[in-house]
Amino acid sequence: MKKLFVLSILASIFFISCKNTTSNPEVEDTALPPEEVENVALVTYPDKVSQVFEAHGGMEQWNQMNTLSYEVMKGETPELHTVSLKDRRVRINQPDWSIGYDGTQVWLLQNMEDAYEGNARFYHNLYFYFYAMPFVLGDDGIQYELIPNTKLLGKEYEGIKVSYDDGIGDSPKDEYILYFDPTTHKMEWLAYTVTYRSNEKSDRWSFIHYEKWETVNDVLLPKKLTWYTSEENSPKDVRSSMEFQNAKLYTTMPQESVFAMPEGAEVVER
Repeated sequence: MKKLFVLSILASIFFISCKNTTSNPEVEDTALPPEEVENVALVTYPDKVSQVFEAHGGMEQWNQMNTLSYEVMKGETPELHTVSLKDRRVRINQPDWSIGYDGTQVWLLQNMEDAYEGNARFYHNLYFYFYAMPFVLGDDGIQYELIPNTKLLGKEYEGIKVSYDDGIGDSPKDEYILYFDPTTHKMEWLAYTVTYRSNEKSDRWSFIHYEKWETVNDVLLPKKLTWYTSEENSPKDVRSSMEFQNAKLYTTMPQESVFAMPEGAEVVER
């Protein structure tokens, strides 16, 4: 659910095969004519939140986008993630398995027995939320709190703490802190808690450094994320890094079949 959405959708759509593939979706990236874009409700965010959005391309530009795709490498294996931005349907393709969310349920298709060993429901939108920062913090049901300036690894940042109203998403008790440069207002760190399995609030914070950014369709998206170990709820040592490749943002919509549960897939319960 979004606070700002587009009424008119461009008729052209793109096709992604329902077979496993890690190639980028074929899209005719034609922008909507200005007269076909209507902002039904303009949202007023706290000033600091708005400044962060603007530093990354602006919420208005983000809300004109309907489809996001990107690749991540897991060892030598690429994963193609495709997201329908307005309703957050998801498909993740890699050679041995696919995961999807069709708007109602999460499904898992395994081409080899026991090819996927994780929790598909937890995983289906995990990287999207990290990748689509800070714009996902413009969703409905979010509470913002400005926190005192904080030093992380020797540099001082301003911070915005985010929490969710009850009933928002699978893990409404998750919390985030977005740390941004006081001068440029660009995001540099994300602290987050994980409550998916326990469904209880946590005081254990994990940290991601947003090391590199790239501009895609006038929106700033992360190129490299680095996870840190934490000590006394502050980042300490590098734990792991992930680079994102072949990022695409489109005003066009994917076909319904992209997210539909294919034959042989199983529904993944919480």
